[in-house]
Amino acid sequence: MRFLTPYGIVLDAGLSRTTLFIYQWSASKENNTAVISEHRSCAVQGPGISNHFGSPGEAGNSLKPCLDQAMKEIPEEQHDQTPIYLGATADMRLLNLTSPTVSNTLPAAVTSTLKSYPFDFQGAEILSSQNEGVFGWVTVNYFLENFIKYGWIGRWSRSKRGTVGVMTIGGASTQITFKIKERSTDPENEVTLRLYGQAHRVYTHQFLCYGTDQLRKRLLLKAIQDHDYVKSVSNPCWPLSYFRKVRFGSVHPGPCTGSNASLNIPTSEDVFHVKGSSNSSACRKLMGSLFDSSLFCGFSQCSPNGVFQPNITRFQVISEALDLVKKMTPSTDLGQAVDVFCGLSMEELSKRFQMRPDSLADQCSVSMFIYHLSTRGFLFDLDSSGQITFQEKVGNISAGWALGYMLNLTNTIPEDKPSSLKGIEYGIWPLLFILFVLMLTGSFTRIAYRVMAKDNGQDGIVEEL
Repeated sequence: MRFLTPYGIVLDAGLSRTTLFIYQWSASKENNTAVISEHRSCAVQGPGISNHFGSPGEAGNSLKPCLDQAMKEIPEEQHDQTPIYLGATADMRLLNLTSPTVSNTLPAAVTSTLKSYPFDFQGAEILSSQNEGVFGWVTVNYFLENFIKYGWIGRWSRSKRGTVGVMTIGGASTQITFKIKERSTDPENEVTLRLYGQAHRVYTHQFLCYGTDQLRKRLLLKAIQDHDYVKSVSNPCWPLSYFRKVRFGSVHPGPCTGSNASLNIPTSEDVFHVKGSSNSSACRKLMGSLFDSSLFCGFSQCSPNGVFQPNITRFQVISEALDLVKKMTPSTDLGQAVDVFCGLSMEELSKRFQMRPDSLADQCSVSMFIYHLSTRGFLFDLDSSGQITFQEKVGNISAGWALGYMLNLTNTIPEDKPSSLKGIEYGIWPLLFILFVLMLTGSFTRIAYRVMAKDNGQDGIVEEL
């Protein structure tokens, strides 16, 4: 009987892009949860599905090239057994706040496309902030082998390391997630899940509008407002000699920048000429004005607005933005590194990095935001060795929520395996080793006895002659 390798497909529909992930795992499980690996990924061409709100049909059509690739990657006889799920994240949650009718048409459009393929459709929906945070936490701790690890005896065993907290900085929001022992003061943000036979009570909280893309809009709007809406504006967080025309409607109104109720502000079609000045200290001050101190507090000191604060020592901060800062500046002090980076001109940056000027110009803003979020928002102790780790990926794998979702889903998928594949319990190994030694000793004893008996027989014949 041939046992097939199961597959699963997850589409992570983020703000700037949608990525299709194909996962696979062995037919057997470890305490009812699969050991998963990423088989292949496919980046959907074009922007995220939320950008197709004017033409929902295009949101579904954009997925077809990657879905066609999945058809080729997964054996045809397993198509109908392969679960497929699409989750849209914080940008769709923002769209749902401002235009709920529009936001509902997009999942419906992609549902039609996904159902036209022969896979086992699990849903296409706006992922809740709780699920996004928890599944992202699962992904990071899974790759760090904090749930199970592969031992020298050739089998998986439960890890004793303990889990890390995770802060994920996305385009529209920041999510902080960590394991708790006791119930928090905010039970609506608690989730309990079971992985590899062990229960985990996890707390997660979303700070909507504190994502990098929404931050850029808020920062530009604040710079324009600080210049009393004059058409020429200086942005200290952009590099010197960089210039961009900004249409007012691109930053205001919006779900994170307020409504357009005042008659004294410019119209959406007004254009502002914004130029960079590479002023790190002014950028730090401007960034600080965007933070609502009532939303944040030190972890072990207080719990503002009912937001529970963790009492753990290790955190992973997941963001793509700090990679350039690390490459440009050797300083291990994040604050110093950001200050040096934000003091560079556009010419100096362009010599080092092959990126589009608009993307390169925003790196100071995003890096300063992450530093501010870590030190002023959550009061992380960045001087404490090993407490905070900043990285884009865990290993070579994207640290998003998709793999965590698939891991959790495997708990409900029946395993298909022969009994001979079942792992041997650890306690049996010493017994088998002793049995092997006894058998080996017995074999040597028997051989020695036969040799001695033969030698004695030959001696007797000589004496008789």
